[in-house]
Amino acid sequence: MHQDAHSLLFGALVFLGMAVIAVPLTKRLGLSPIVGYLIAGVAIGPSGFKVFSEPERILTVAEIGVVLLLFIIGLELQPSRLLALRKAIFGLGTAQLIISGTAIATLVHYLGYGFDWRSGFVAGLALALSATSIALQLLEEKNGLNQPYGQRAFGVLLFQDMAVVPLLAMMPLIAPGVHEQESWGEALADVGLVVLAVAAVVLAGRYALNPLFRMLARTGAREAMTAAALLVVLGAGALMASVGMSMALGAFLAGVVLSESAFRHELEANLDAFRGLLLALFFMGVGMSINADVVISNAGLLIAGTVLITLVKAVSVWAVFRFSEGTRADAVRSATVLTSAGEFSFVLFPVALSFGLISSRQSDMLSACAAMSMLLGPPVSLIGERIARRLEPAPVVPDADDFSDAHGSVLVVGFGRFGQIVSQCLLAQGLEVTIIDNDVEMIQGAGRFGFRIFYGDGTRLDVLRAAGAEKVRVIAVCVDKREVTNRIVDILRTNMPDARLYVRSYDRTHSLELRAMAVDYEMRETLESALAFGESTLRAAGIDAETSKGVIETVRERDYERLLRQEAEGVDYGIDRAEPEPLVVPGRSAQPLNPEAEDVLRHETEFSG
Repeated sequence: MHQDAHSLLFGALVFLGMAVIAVPLTKRLGLSPIVGYLIAGVAIGPSGFKVFSEPERILTVAEIGVVLLLFIIGLELQPSRLLALRKAIFGLGTAQLIISGTAIATLVHYLGYGFDWRSGFVAGLALALSATSIALQLLEEKNGLNQPYGQRAFGVLLFQDMAVVPLLAMMPLIAPGVHEQESWGEALADVGLVVLAVAAVVLAGRYALNPLFRMLARTGAREAMTAAALLVVLGAGALMASVGMSMALGAFLAGVVLSESAFRHELEANLDAFRGLLLALFFMGVGMSINADVVISNAGLLIAGTVLITLVKAVSVWAVFRFSEGTRADAVRSATVLTSAGEFSFVLFPVALSFGLISSRQSDMLSACAAMSMLLGPPVSLIGERIARRLEPAPVVPDADDFSDAHGSVLVVGFGRFGQIVSQCLLAQGLEVTIIDNDVEMIQGAGRFGFRIFYGDGTRLDVLRAAGAEKVRVIAVCVDKREVTNRIVDILRTNMPDARLYVRSYDRTHSLELRAMAVDYEMRETLESALAFGESTLRAAGIDAETSKGVIETVRERDYERLLRQEAEGVDYGIDRAEPEPLVVPGRSAQPLNPEAEDVLRHETEFSG
């Protein structure tokens, strides 16, 4: 027992150490971390230094990472988002997968190694998938997600992510010998069980999970929310596995059902760390299972095959995009961004091997080919960008300061009285607004008025990222506690230095603190309302409208000038040392209304002495 504990600890240290080494190296080379994980797995597996001799045991645990990934993908597929990208998802996505899959299946069939229709089907569709992580990274580097070709490419990636679920479900159905062993009655019973399991996941997600998350959120116990998220994912996966389907299918369904939930961002943030580590473990396990002897002995064939598959895939994607709505340049950009084999090919190959659809040798060859295509992804995209620039002038990037675009997006943190008014202004102009708050009652009340608010703690970096803080044009921090505001600003400035921060200030000293933290805009929560109140009071006192407006403008200007002076002089305006001073010096001293008041005033002056 003691020795097993040491062995487990040593294994964990090796995996974590390899992850720490692999990611920076591959990032430095401009490659996806997945490539680093695969190489690290080969190094520590049976074909390398033999630190681990049974990769199958590692993969059994690490597959939970794939399950979590599919759950998070499901969370991203809200019906509204699917509707907006329906042509790209279901039109371009279907055409790309069928054309690329058929072309690659035909190619691998003629390359040899005994690929029949079943193994060709698996190889073609698995390699036709694209690496979401690599493609999104390349699109973000070129600002492609904000351009039409990037939106269509993203739609294709979404379709591919969704297609993994039916592909996994089809594996046992096309496996050799399955139909001969089952009667029609047994087959119908199996289908019925699957339908019941799917219905159970959908009904539970629709009617039971939101009340559960709401109850846990009221307790404020973050670990309970994390445990509940894991319970939902693994429970849905286990239910589907019990009826002969994959765990990934159950997790995906649970994610789709919860995609419109107010707790979506919180769930994603809570599971993200688990997903990242387990996916790293999964890809290392895939690397450990690659037979280096097979790869080395067939290096020439593998290199040629990888180049051919990359070309076939690029031409297929180019044709689909060219004959839809894209320009020649955009078709080239899309084609070269989507050439890398997808992460899910490393999920499909082991499943196909377990059902006898491909042989062990074929699995090794296909996995190595997929990994090599990932290595080719960034340089192929660079070549494609150069070709596209020759075909068409580079698109003009809009000015970052131009807020006239009605489709810009804003993240509002905090939905109290202040945040509600800010949100209404933004929504009235048709902007896309994401709102997060950690007050469950507030979220419920706002939902009755049609607001889309997500439960989330704005002081957590993972929640801010899940809510899209790295992609929005402006982040409006509207919380009502100065300490919480400062913490949010500090997190955002540290991790997203280019973010545009518009922040609600508690008072004058807080404004000075925020300006020292380099926010883009700050405003005291009572300043403008007090000025408006003062203007109305002047009017009620008989002052004409023009004079009233002039007085208020003068007070506003003097206030701002004094704020700048205090900021420049570095005066300590902390809570305990603030020394308020009037904007306008009174013309005469205050006069008591009666002798008794004068005695009281004299007594207080002597006492404060």
